[in-house]
Amino acid sequence: MDKSHNPESDNPSPVENETAEIAALSPVEETAAAQPAQAPQTPDPVPPPPARRNPAALFFVAAVVAVMLFLGFHAARRAGAGGPPDSLDPAGKPAPDFTLASLDGKNVTLSDYRGQAVLLNFWATWCGPCKIEMPWFIELQKEYGPQGLQIVGVAMDDASKEEIQKFIQEMGVNYTILLGKEAVGQQYGGVDVLPTTFFIDRDGKIVSREFGLQSRSLFVDNIKKSLSQGHAVQAQK
Repeated sequence: MDKSHNPESDNPSPVENETAEIAALSPVEETAAAQPAQAPQTPDPVPPPPARRNPAALFFVAAVVAVMLFLGFHAARRAGAGGPPDSLDPAGKPAPDFTLASLDGKNVTLSDYRGQAVLLNFWATWCGPCKIEMPWFIELQKEYGPQGLQIVGVAMDDASKEEIQKFIQEMGVNYTILLGKEAVGQQYGGVDVLPTTFFIDRDGKIVSREFGLQSRSLFVDNIKKSLSQGHAVQAQK
């Protein structure tokens, strides 16, 4: 019986091909083929570069901190040395006498002005309100000086004598400036607030005390009261 040739028998089926390929793999290749495919590795994110700081902003912050420390130092210095201001009204009491050096090196005693009304002003070169009232004092010294008023400014800061002298010249001050001491401030209740102004009559008694910046009209009223009280200096013949 004739045996006819079947062409399809020469071509293996897909299943046979896959089986043959698996059989032909080496043990290593077979293990690798059996493992599941791994997802591609994602590279670690690169951190952004640090933000650049603005030099102007840093300078501003440093300046603010310096100013706060400076003001805090002076506040603590005065509070630690003198405590709270004297709460009692000193009006009618004798003004404590003292002697301080002036800018020209002379010693000035408060009682030397007996017979004159005195506006005694505690101030500092760094005090903003003090700079506002100084032009008023210049005008008031001109106006009421001939009537017997003497304005005396006591500098209560750490500036040098030369710095105070320069400041006074720039402001055009025409009244007496003395170099203050903490001990004198203590005599007047601690002087924790600047400016602090005392109005003293012709007999050396305190007429009024004012804390901080006050109105010019209040200064004028207190000056008139100081001039009207006590005994004026008699002119020498």
